[in-house]
Amino acid sequence: MPIEDIVVLHGDTSIAPYGRDTYGSRGTAVGGTAIVMCIDKVIAKAKQLAAHLLETTADKVTFQDGVFAAPAVTRREIKWGEMAGEAYVAKNLPAGLEPGLEASSFFEPGNFTFPFGTHIAAVEVDRDTGQVSIKKYIAVDDCGPQINPLLVEGQVQGGIAQSIGQALFEQTIYDEHGQLLTGEFMDYPMPRASDIPEFTLGSTVTPSPVNPLGVKGVGEAGTIGATPAIANAVLDALEPLGIVHLDLPLTPERVWNAIRKQATVSA
Repeated sequence: MPIEDIVVLHGDTSIAPYGRDTYGSRGTAVGGTAIVMCIDKVIAKAKQLAAHLLETTADKVTFQDGVFAAPAVTRREIKWGEMAGEAYVAKNLPAGLEPGLEASSFFEPGNFTFPFGTHIAAVEVDRDTGQVSIKKYIAVDDCGPQINPLLVEGQVQGGIAQSIGQALFEQTIYDEHGQLLTGEFMDYPMPRASDIPEFTLGSTVTPSPVNPLGVKGVGEAGTIGATPAIANAVLDALEPLGIVHLDLPLTPERVWNAIRKQATVSA
């Protein structure tokens, strides 16, 4: 169907009788599958009505590009808008067919989906300041078939940006009296555009066997892959100096102190 013909209503509990939370990258794998189940039910019912209107049987009716047809029987076609009108006006229904084109479906997967990927970061550490610069970032993720590739890429990019904050900047600090010192963005550093490099992104497609769409979650892909990739890249750069461990975040002060301390030990 053309995307312009579809309206999605979000988060309206007055019209949604039951719903679950959004967590664990389950939106498309679970909710999307329930949508597909509803679509199958609606199309199957619409084919019964189409068969009646086209004077044939449902097994001879096809549905493609928003059009019902029975090419082996007639050249007449019924577009989706006309079909919806026939179903709801209900003046010419086959015997026993309930008016309307609606369906409700529930889906609970028998197992989890397991996306996977590889993230690689190349960084440069300034010995004099402890400043870490990300020079190149490459990520290849597999979330199965991509319903919306642009959204997939956006989620991966956002996850990597969030992980840059976790790996290099963000931390919650309290003073000796328990007073929060990083309670606003003036004091809580987050990555800015100048801290985020160009990403080189790719994907592979391995369908999941636990839902009919074969889709897997991608919401956490960037955050799971990027934080250790960045942290390990920094430690790899510092390893020749004898530094093998640092707690996150790898702030300039923390990296600089580690370099100075190791230089004193080596001396």
